[in-house]
Amino acid sequence: MAIRTTSTHSTLLLAFLMIFLTTFSSPAFAQLSVSYYGSTCPSVFDTVRAATRLAINRETRMGASILRLFFHDCFVDGCNGGILLAGGERDAPASINTARGFDVIDNIKRQVDTACGGSVVSCADVLAISARDSIVELGGKSYSVPLGRRDTRTPNLDAARSDLPSPFDPLNVLIDKFSRKGFNAKEMVALSGAHTVGQAQCSSFRNRIYNDTNIDPDFAATRRANCPRTVGDSNLAPLDPQGQARFCNNHFQTLVNRNGLLSSDQALFNGGSTDSIVRTYSNDANAFLTDFKNAMVKMGNLSPLTGNQGEIRTSCQRVN
Repeated sequence: MAIRTTSTHSTLLLAFLMIFLTTFSSPAFAQLSVSYYGSTCPSVFDTVRAATRLAINRETRMGASILRLFFHDCFVDGCNGGILLAGGERDAPASINTARGFDVIDNIKRQVDTACGGSVVSCADVLAISARDSIVELGGKSYSVPLGRRDTRTPNLDAARSDLPSPFDPLNVLIDKFSRKGFNAKEMVALSGAHTVGQAQCSSFRNRIYNDTNIDPDFAATRRANCPRTVGDSNLAPLDPQGQARFCNNHFQTLVNRNGLLSSDQALFNGGSTDSIVRTYSNDANAFLTDFKNAMVKMGNLSPLTGNQGEIRTSCQRVN
């Protein structure tokens, strides 16, 4: 039987559609796009790439530091540049005195602004591009970076304290924290592969090398030489003694051999539900690099501010 629509119903339906389309096509709900700066700053990708490459050539460790900044940014209220603000999210336990690269991102932003003839590219977008370029410079796979993020004016220190993973977290806590951001266990393990590059401070792994039992004794003894029981909190050790400066799947081979530096890393291969994923990545570098790339794209899309939300900061470390 045909349903007859009255003119009143038609009028109401049309009004509803107009409201819906007006609301969700407004600048506040704009979508990210690779070509977002196509007319306002067409050289943004080339500028960030060159500046990132120079920073990594000066200090190889900087690539891992930029990647970590991006992760800490997106994991707290989405990719909005919150981690970059002085006196905000960077003071959370997971970041304080360990997150670095703020001046490098500021320098890249200045170069972008010069190339653009003004401050039209957000700090959040600069960080997202630079993180991708850091991965490529270190040997990982490239991927497209949609742009159009805006910078937050209100960093969320409380969320940074509660949401960011800790180097001491057990597997169930890690799974819960990533699940709340929309990541499944496989994506979580893939993202952990970022620890194939970078270093950690002694305070982050002291308990593991002196108290954990799921650790290779020779590896623990090696790390103790540079991380005494009571001093040397800031002494550094590579997260992956095999990979260090190259983005590859060595991190997972390290975990299989019980040589994970952080307790939270070794928790991924400790008789639990993620063991099989770690083993797969340890044997298949391409599978890891592909899954990592896809997880990074997903992370870059976490709750960005767009349209007329937030602002475009001139200096990444302070609001306008």
